[in-house]
Amino acid sequence: MTRQVRFDKKFRVVQALAERIERGELGSGERLPGEHELAAEFDVSRGTLREALSELKRRNYIATQTGVGSIVTYDGVPLDQSGGWARALAAGAVQMSTELLGISRVQREDLALLAGTAQFVLVERRRRAADGSVVSLERSLIPAVDGLEHLPLSGLKDGSLTASLAAHGYEGQYGKQWIGAEPLDAGAAERLQRPLGTVFLKVVRETFDTQGRFMEQVESLLDPAHFQLHLNFGSPQ
Repeated sequence: MTRQVRFDKKFRVVQALAERIERGELGSGERLPGEHELAAEFDVSRGTLREALSELKRRNYIATQTGVGSIVTYDGVPLDQSGGWARALAAGAVQMSTELLGISRVQREDLALLAGTAQFVLVERRRRAADGSVVSLERSLIPAVDGLEHLPLSGLKDGSLTASLAAHGYEGQYGKQWIGAEPLDAGAAERLQRPLGTVFLKVVRETFDTQGRFMEQVESLLDPAHFQLHLNFGSPQ
């Protein structure tokens, strides 16, 4: 897409939404439809849509809720997961080792609509604290496309999934996260070396890249004796 074509599409979205707001079709305080719905309606990419929304915000047609997000801490040390677990742990001076349990190809029909494919690469890792105890188990699913399908044979770049994704043109931009708790099933209990039924925190995170492509789903089981989740919201006046 040329820069002019992208600009024209953005301008079309800006004008259409601005007119709806001015006509009162979208009232004050009313939520806009989701990005996926708007991108489909206007036949534009999510990147173009986000540029249009930014322009509407600049013109004071819309406002966004700021500062919402969850922070994971390990023994009280905040971990910024945007650059990957390894970097976050190193930045926090946390003594923890990572074990790669395996990289394999799997099929997930339930994610096919979201990712555009049912073929995924599964990366399983666990992490040990300084005392040797296993404190987390992570199962990362990434679409088996754009060369990523070869990861089971080539392995991770520099031992990092984040670096591997970046090497194939994927850089995380936005996403969503679910937080809960559940008892460990037999497979998780064996990998975490804990009794069956031990309750762990469960975090599921879906990440999309700068082009709006589905990039990764990560399911993490975290030892609540070490990990905590904090929510930040709003902004100081």
